[in-house]
Amino acid sequence: MANDSKTWRCGKYELSFDRPRIMGVLNVTPDSFSDGGEHFDPDAAIEYGLAMLDAGADIIDVGGESTRPGFTPVNPDEEARRVLPVVRALAKEGAIVSIDTRHVAVAKAAVRCGASIVNDVTGFTDPKMVEFVKTSTCGVIVMHAGEVAAPARTHATVQLDTSAAAFVAEKAREAAAEAAREAEKPARRRRGKLLGEPKPEAKLPGGVVQPSLPFGEPEPTSEPASEQETPAAEQAAAAETVAPAPEAAPEATEAASESNDRLAAMMRRSARREEAYVPTSQLRRFTLPDSAPIMRRVMGFLSDQARTLIHAGVSRDRICIDPGPGFGKSANEDIVIQRETAKMASLGYPLMCAVSRKRFVGAVSGVTEAAERDAATFGVCLGAIQAGANIVRVHDAAGFAQFLNGYWAVAKPQPRRAFVAVGSNLGHRCDNIRAAREMIAEIPLTCVSNSSKIYESEPAYETRQDAFANAVIEIKTELAPLVLLDELMKIEAELGRDRSKKAKANGPRTIDLDLLWMDGETHGGKKLRLPHPLIGERDFVLVPLEDLMHDPARFFRYNGVEVKEPEGRVGHIVGELGRM
Repeated sequence: MANDSKTWRCGKYELSFDRPRIMGVLNVTPDSFSDGGEHFDPDAAIEYGLAMLDAGADIIDVGGESTRPGFTPVNPDEEARRVLPVVRALAKEGAIVSIDTRHVAVAKAAVRCGASIVNDVTGFTDPKMVEFVKTSTCGVIVMHAGEVAAPARTHATVQLDTSAAAFVAEKAREAAAEAAREAEKPARRRRGKLLGEPKPEAKLPGGVVQPSLPFGEPEPTSEPASEQETPAAEQAAAAETVAPAPEAAPEATEAASESNDRLAAMMRRSARREEAYVPTSQLRRFTLPDSAPIMRRVMGFLSDQARTLIHAGVSRDRICIDPGPGFGKSANEDIVIQRETAKMASLGYPLMCAVSRKRFVGAVSGVTEAAERDAATFGVCLGAIQAGANIVRVHDAAGFAQFLNGYWAVAKPQPRRAFVAVGSNLGHRCDNIRAAREMIAEIPLTCVSNSSKIYESEPAYETRQDAFANAVIEIKTELAPLVLLDELMKIEAELGRDRSKKAKANGPRTIDLDLLWMDGETHGGKKLRLPHPLIGERDFVLVPLEDLMHDPARFFRYNGVEVKEPEGRVGHIVGELGRM
């Protein structure tokens, strides 16, 4: 895992996996299973998303429809109203934003607002969604949602009492079960087809076959018809009373599709199956079901859908896969799937572990409340990372970032190259820069590998101040970017940098340390942006970098940074002040 060669292209971003990536969950919903309503207000959601970025999240997954067991489908208009302001604000801060939706209209609007990833809970079984993503450059997450095993057959109970009375009672139970099955057959027909019969497969342009979702028609329930019709009625009412979101495409006004109803029914069946599970007198020879049929269903679906996307024109390096824990699966089945993480990783696509606070995590840890399952979640995620998972989707991004940083520091030696810009225009400028260099060399798991000469430059942004002394220091570090930034801020404070509100943002300072770039890292948020968003316009950074690398302008352009020509830059170099 320490040197995983997979990469994931998501729009203008490219994620490498020399280190696991953290996807923070941001539910802009009133009814999510563990945090429903906490971030339903757009301003609260934006603030929380930025906080997750500043705590260590690499990606923010924004969702406007809960898909917990027993959920009510949300009209695409309402979903778009919930998520689009949040997506736009986070993308503006440089965040890699994922839109968690199964509605193509919402996906289109979110990508227009800056989302870089489409996370489709139905695994891109909608040809319209496939048609959309093939025309974009966003990353895609193919998730398996559906039952992974055929309906259980009725097996004879192991009979330990060989008396005649017990034998007669057993035969009576078998006869009653057979009669019930016979009586159920007529009710299990729909439109002339038996339950579970595959639907005709849709064809995409070029003759590519679109597989059906991995779950069949909804089972008949004993619920009153009025209750079953409630979601549709609520959607119709919402569509009549609320104006469409301006960003949403015309397709957003369409009613929920048949696949939405199938998904809701499948999640209801999953909840009933979990709640109804109790130990019985039937003996099992093994603690878990056989993994072979389960993994054939899961890996077969993920592979088929990935190939469908590739044949439609989506490049392979844009595709990530997710086995969909909790979606139509029992606790036993989820454990089987997690234990086979290495097999799923062998498919060659970036692999997501999205187990956060799921029901099976509570089952194995004994924790009833979903919001209290974070510690158990971290344990399951660690097992997945060790087996090859590349991305972990968690609710507690700050806690998991601490957990991962601690584990990675001792388990995965991984020095990475980084550049730190150093500037001063108060006191003994060159001495301040040299002192900062010595203190950087004392940061844990960090060493200084090279330094530029010290240059004098014109002040930038705030021109009414003394000229600056500037240099760039090349380091190798095993710290996470945000941890390294905290160490640099401590050095600034120790050398007398005033970062209080009364100090001018670009005014005089004894020392200024900026983390410019780190190998393999892209980050957004208020606290840290990587690569540094202003590196391409600063002459006092680009010129010292020429001492450390060949053609830094070309290097940063290759890394997606817009680099201005010398005449268009700020803080021009006017002379040399000596060596470090």
